[in-house]
Amino acid sequence: MKNPWISYTLTRLGMFFGLFFVLLLIDFNPFFSAIIAAAVSFAISLVFLDKQRSAMSESVAQKLARNSSGSYQDSQGEIEDAILDSKETDEKNS
Repeated sequence: MKNPWISYTLTRLGMFFGLFFVLLLIDFNPFFSAIIAAAVSFAISLVFLDKQRSAMSESVAQKLARNSSGSYQDSQGEIEDAILDSKETDEKNS
C-alpha cells in the first residue's frame, strides 16, 4: 500500500482482532480477551512494525514541514484552494 497510515493501522487492527477472536474461540472472557489482545498486539507492533511506524512518522514529518517563510507547505491544500478560486471566478462571471 502506498499510504503508510492505512498500512500500519490495518496491520495493527488485524493483529488485535486476530488475537481477540482466537481468545474468544478458546472460551476466554471477552473483557479479558480484549485487554490481552490489545497488550499483546501492542507489544508485537513495537517489535515487528518498526519499518511501517518509521514510514508513518516520515509521512507526518513531511505533512508538517515548514517552508522558509515559516508556514506549512500543503500541496493538497494549494490544489484545493486553486479549484475553489476557479469556481468562485466562474460563478462571478456567470
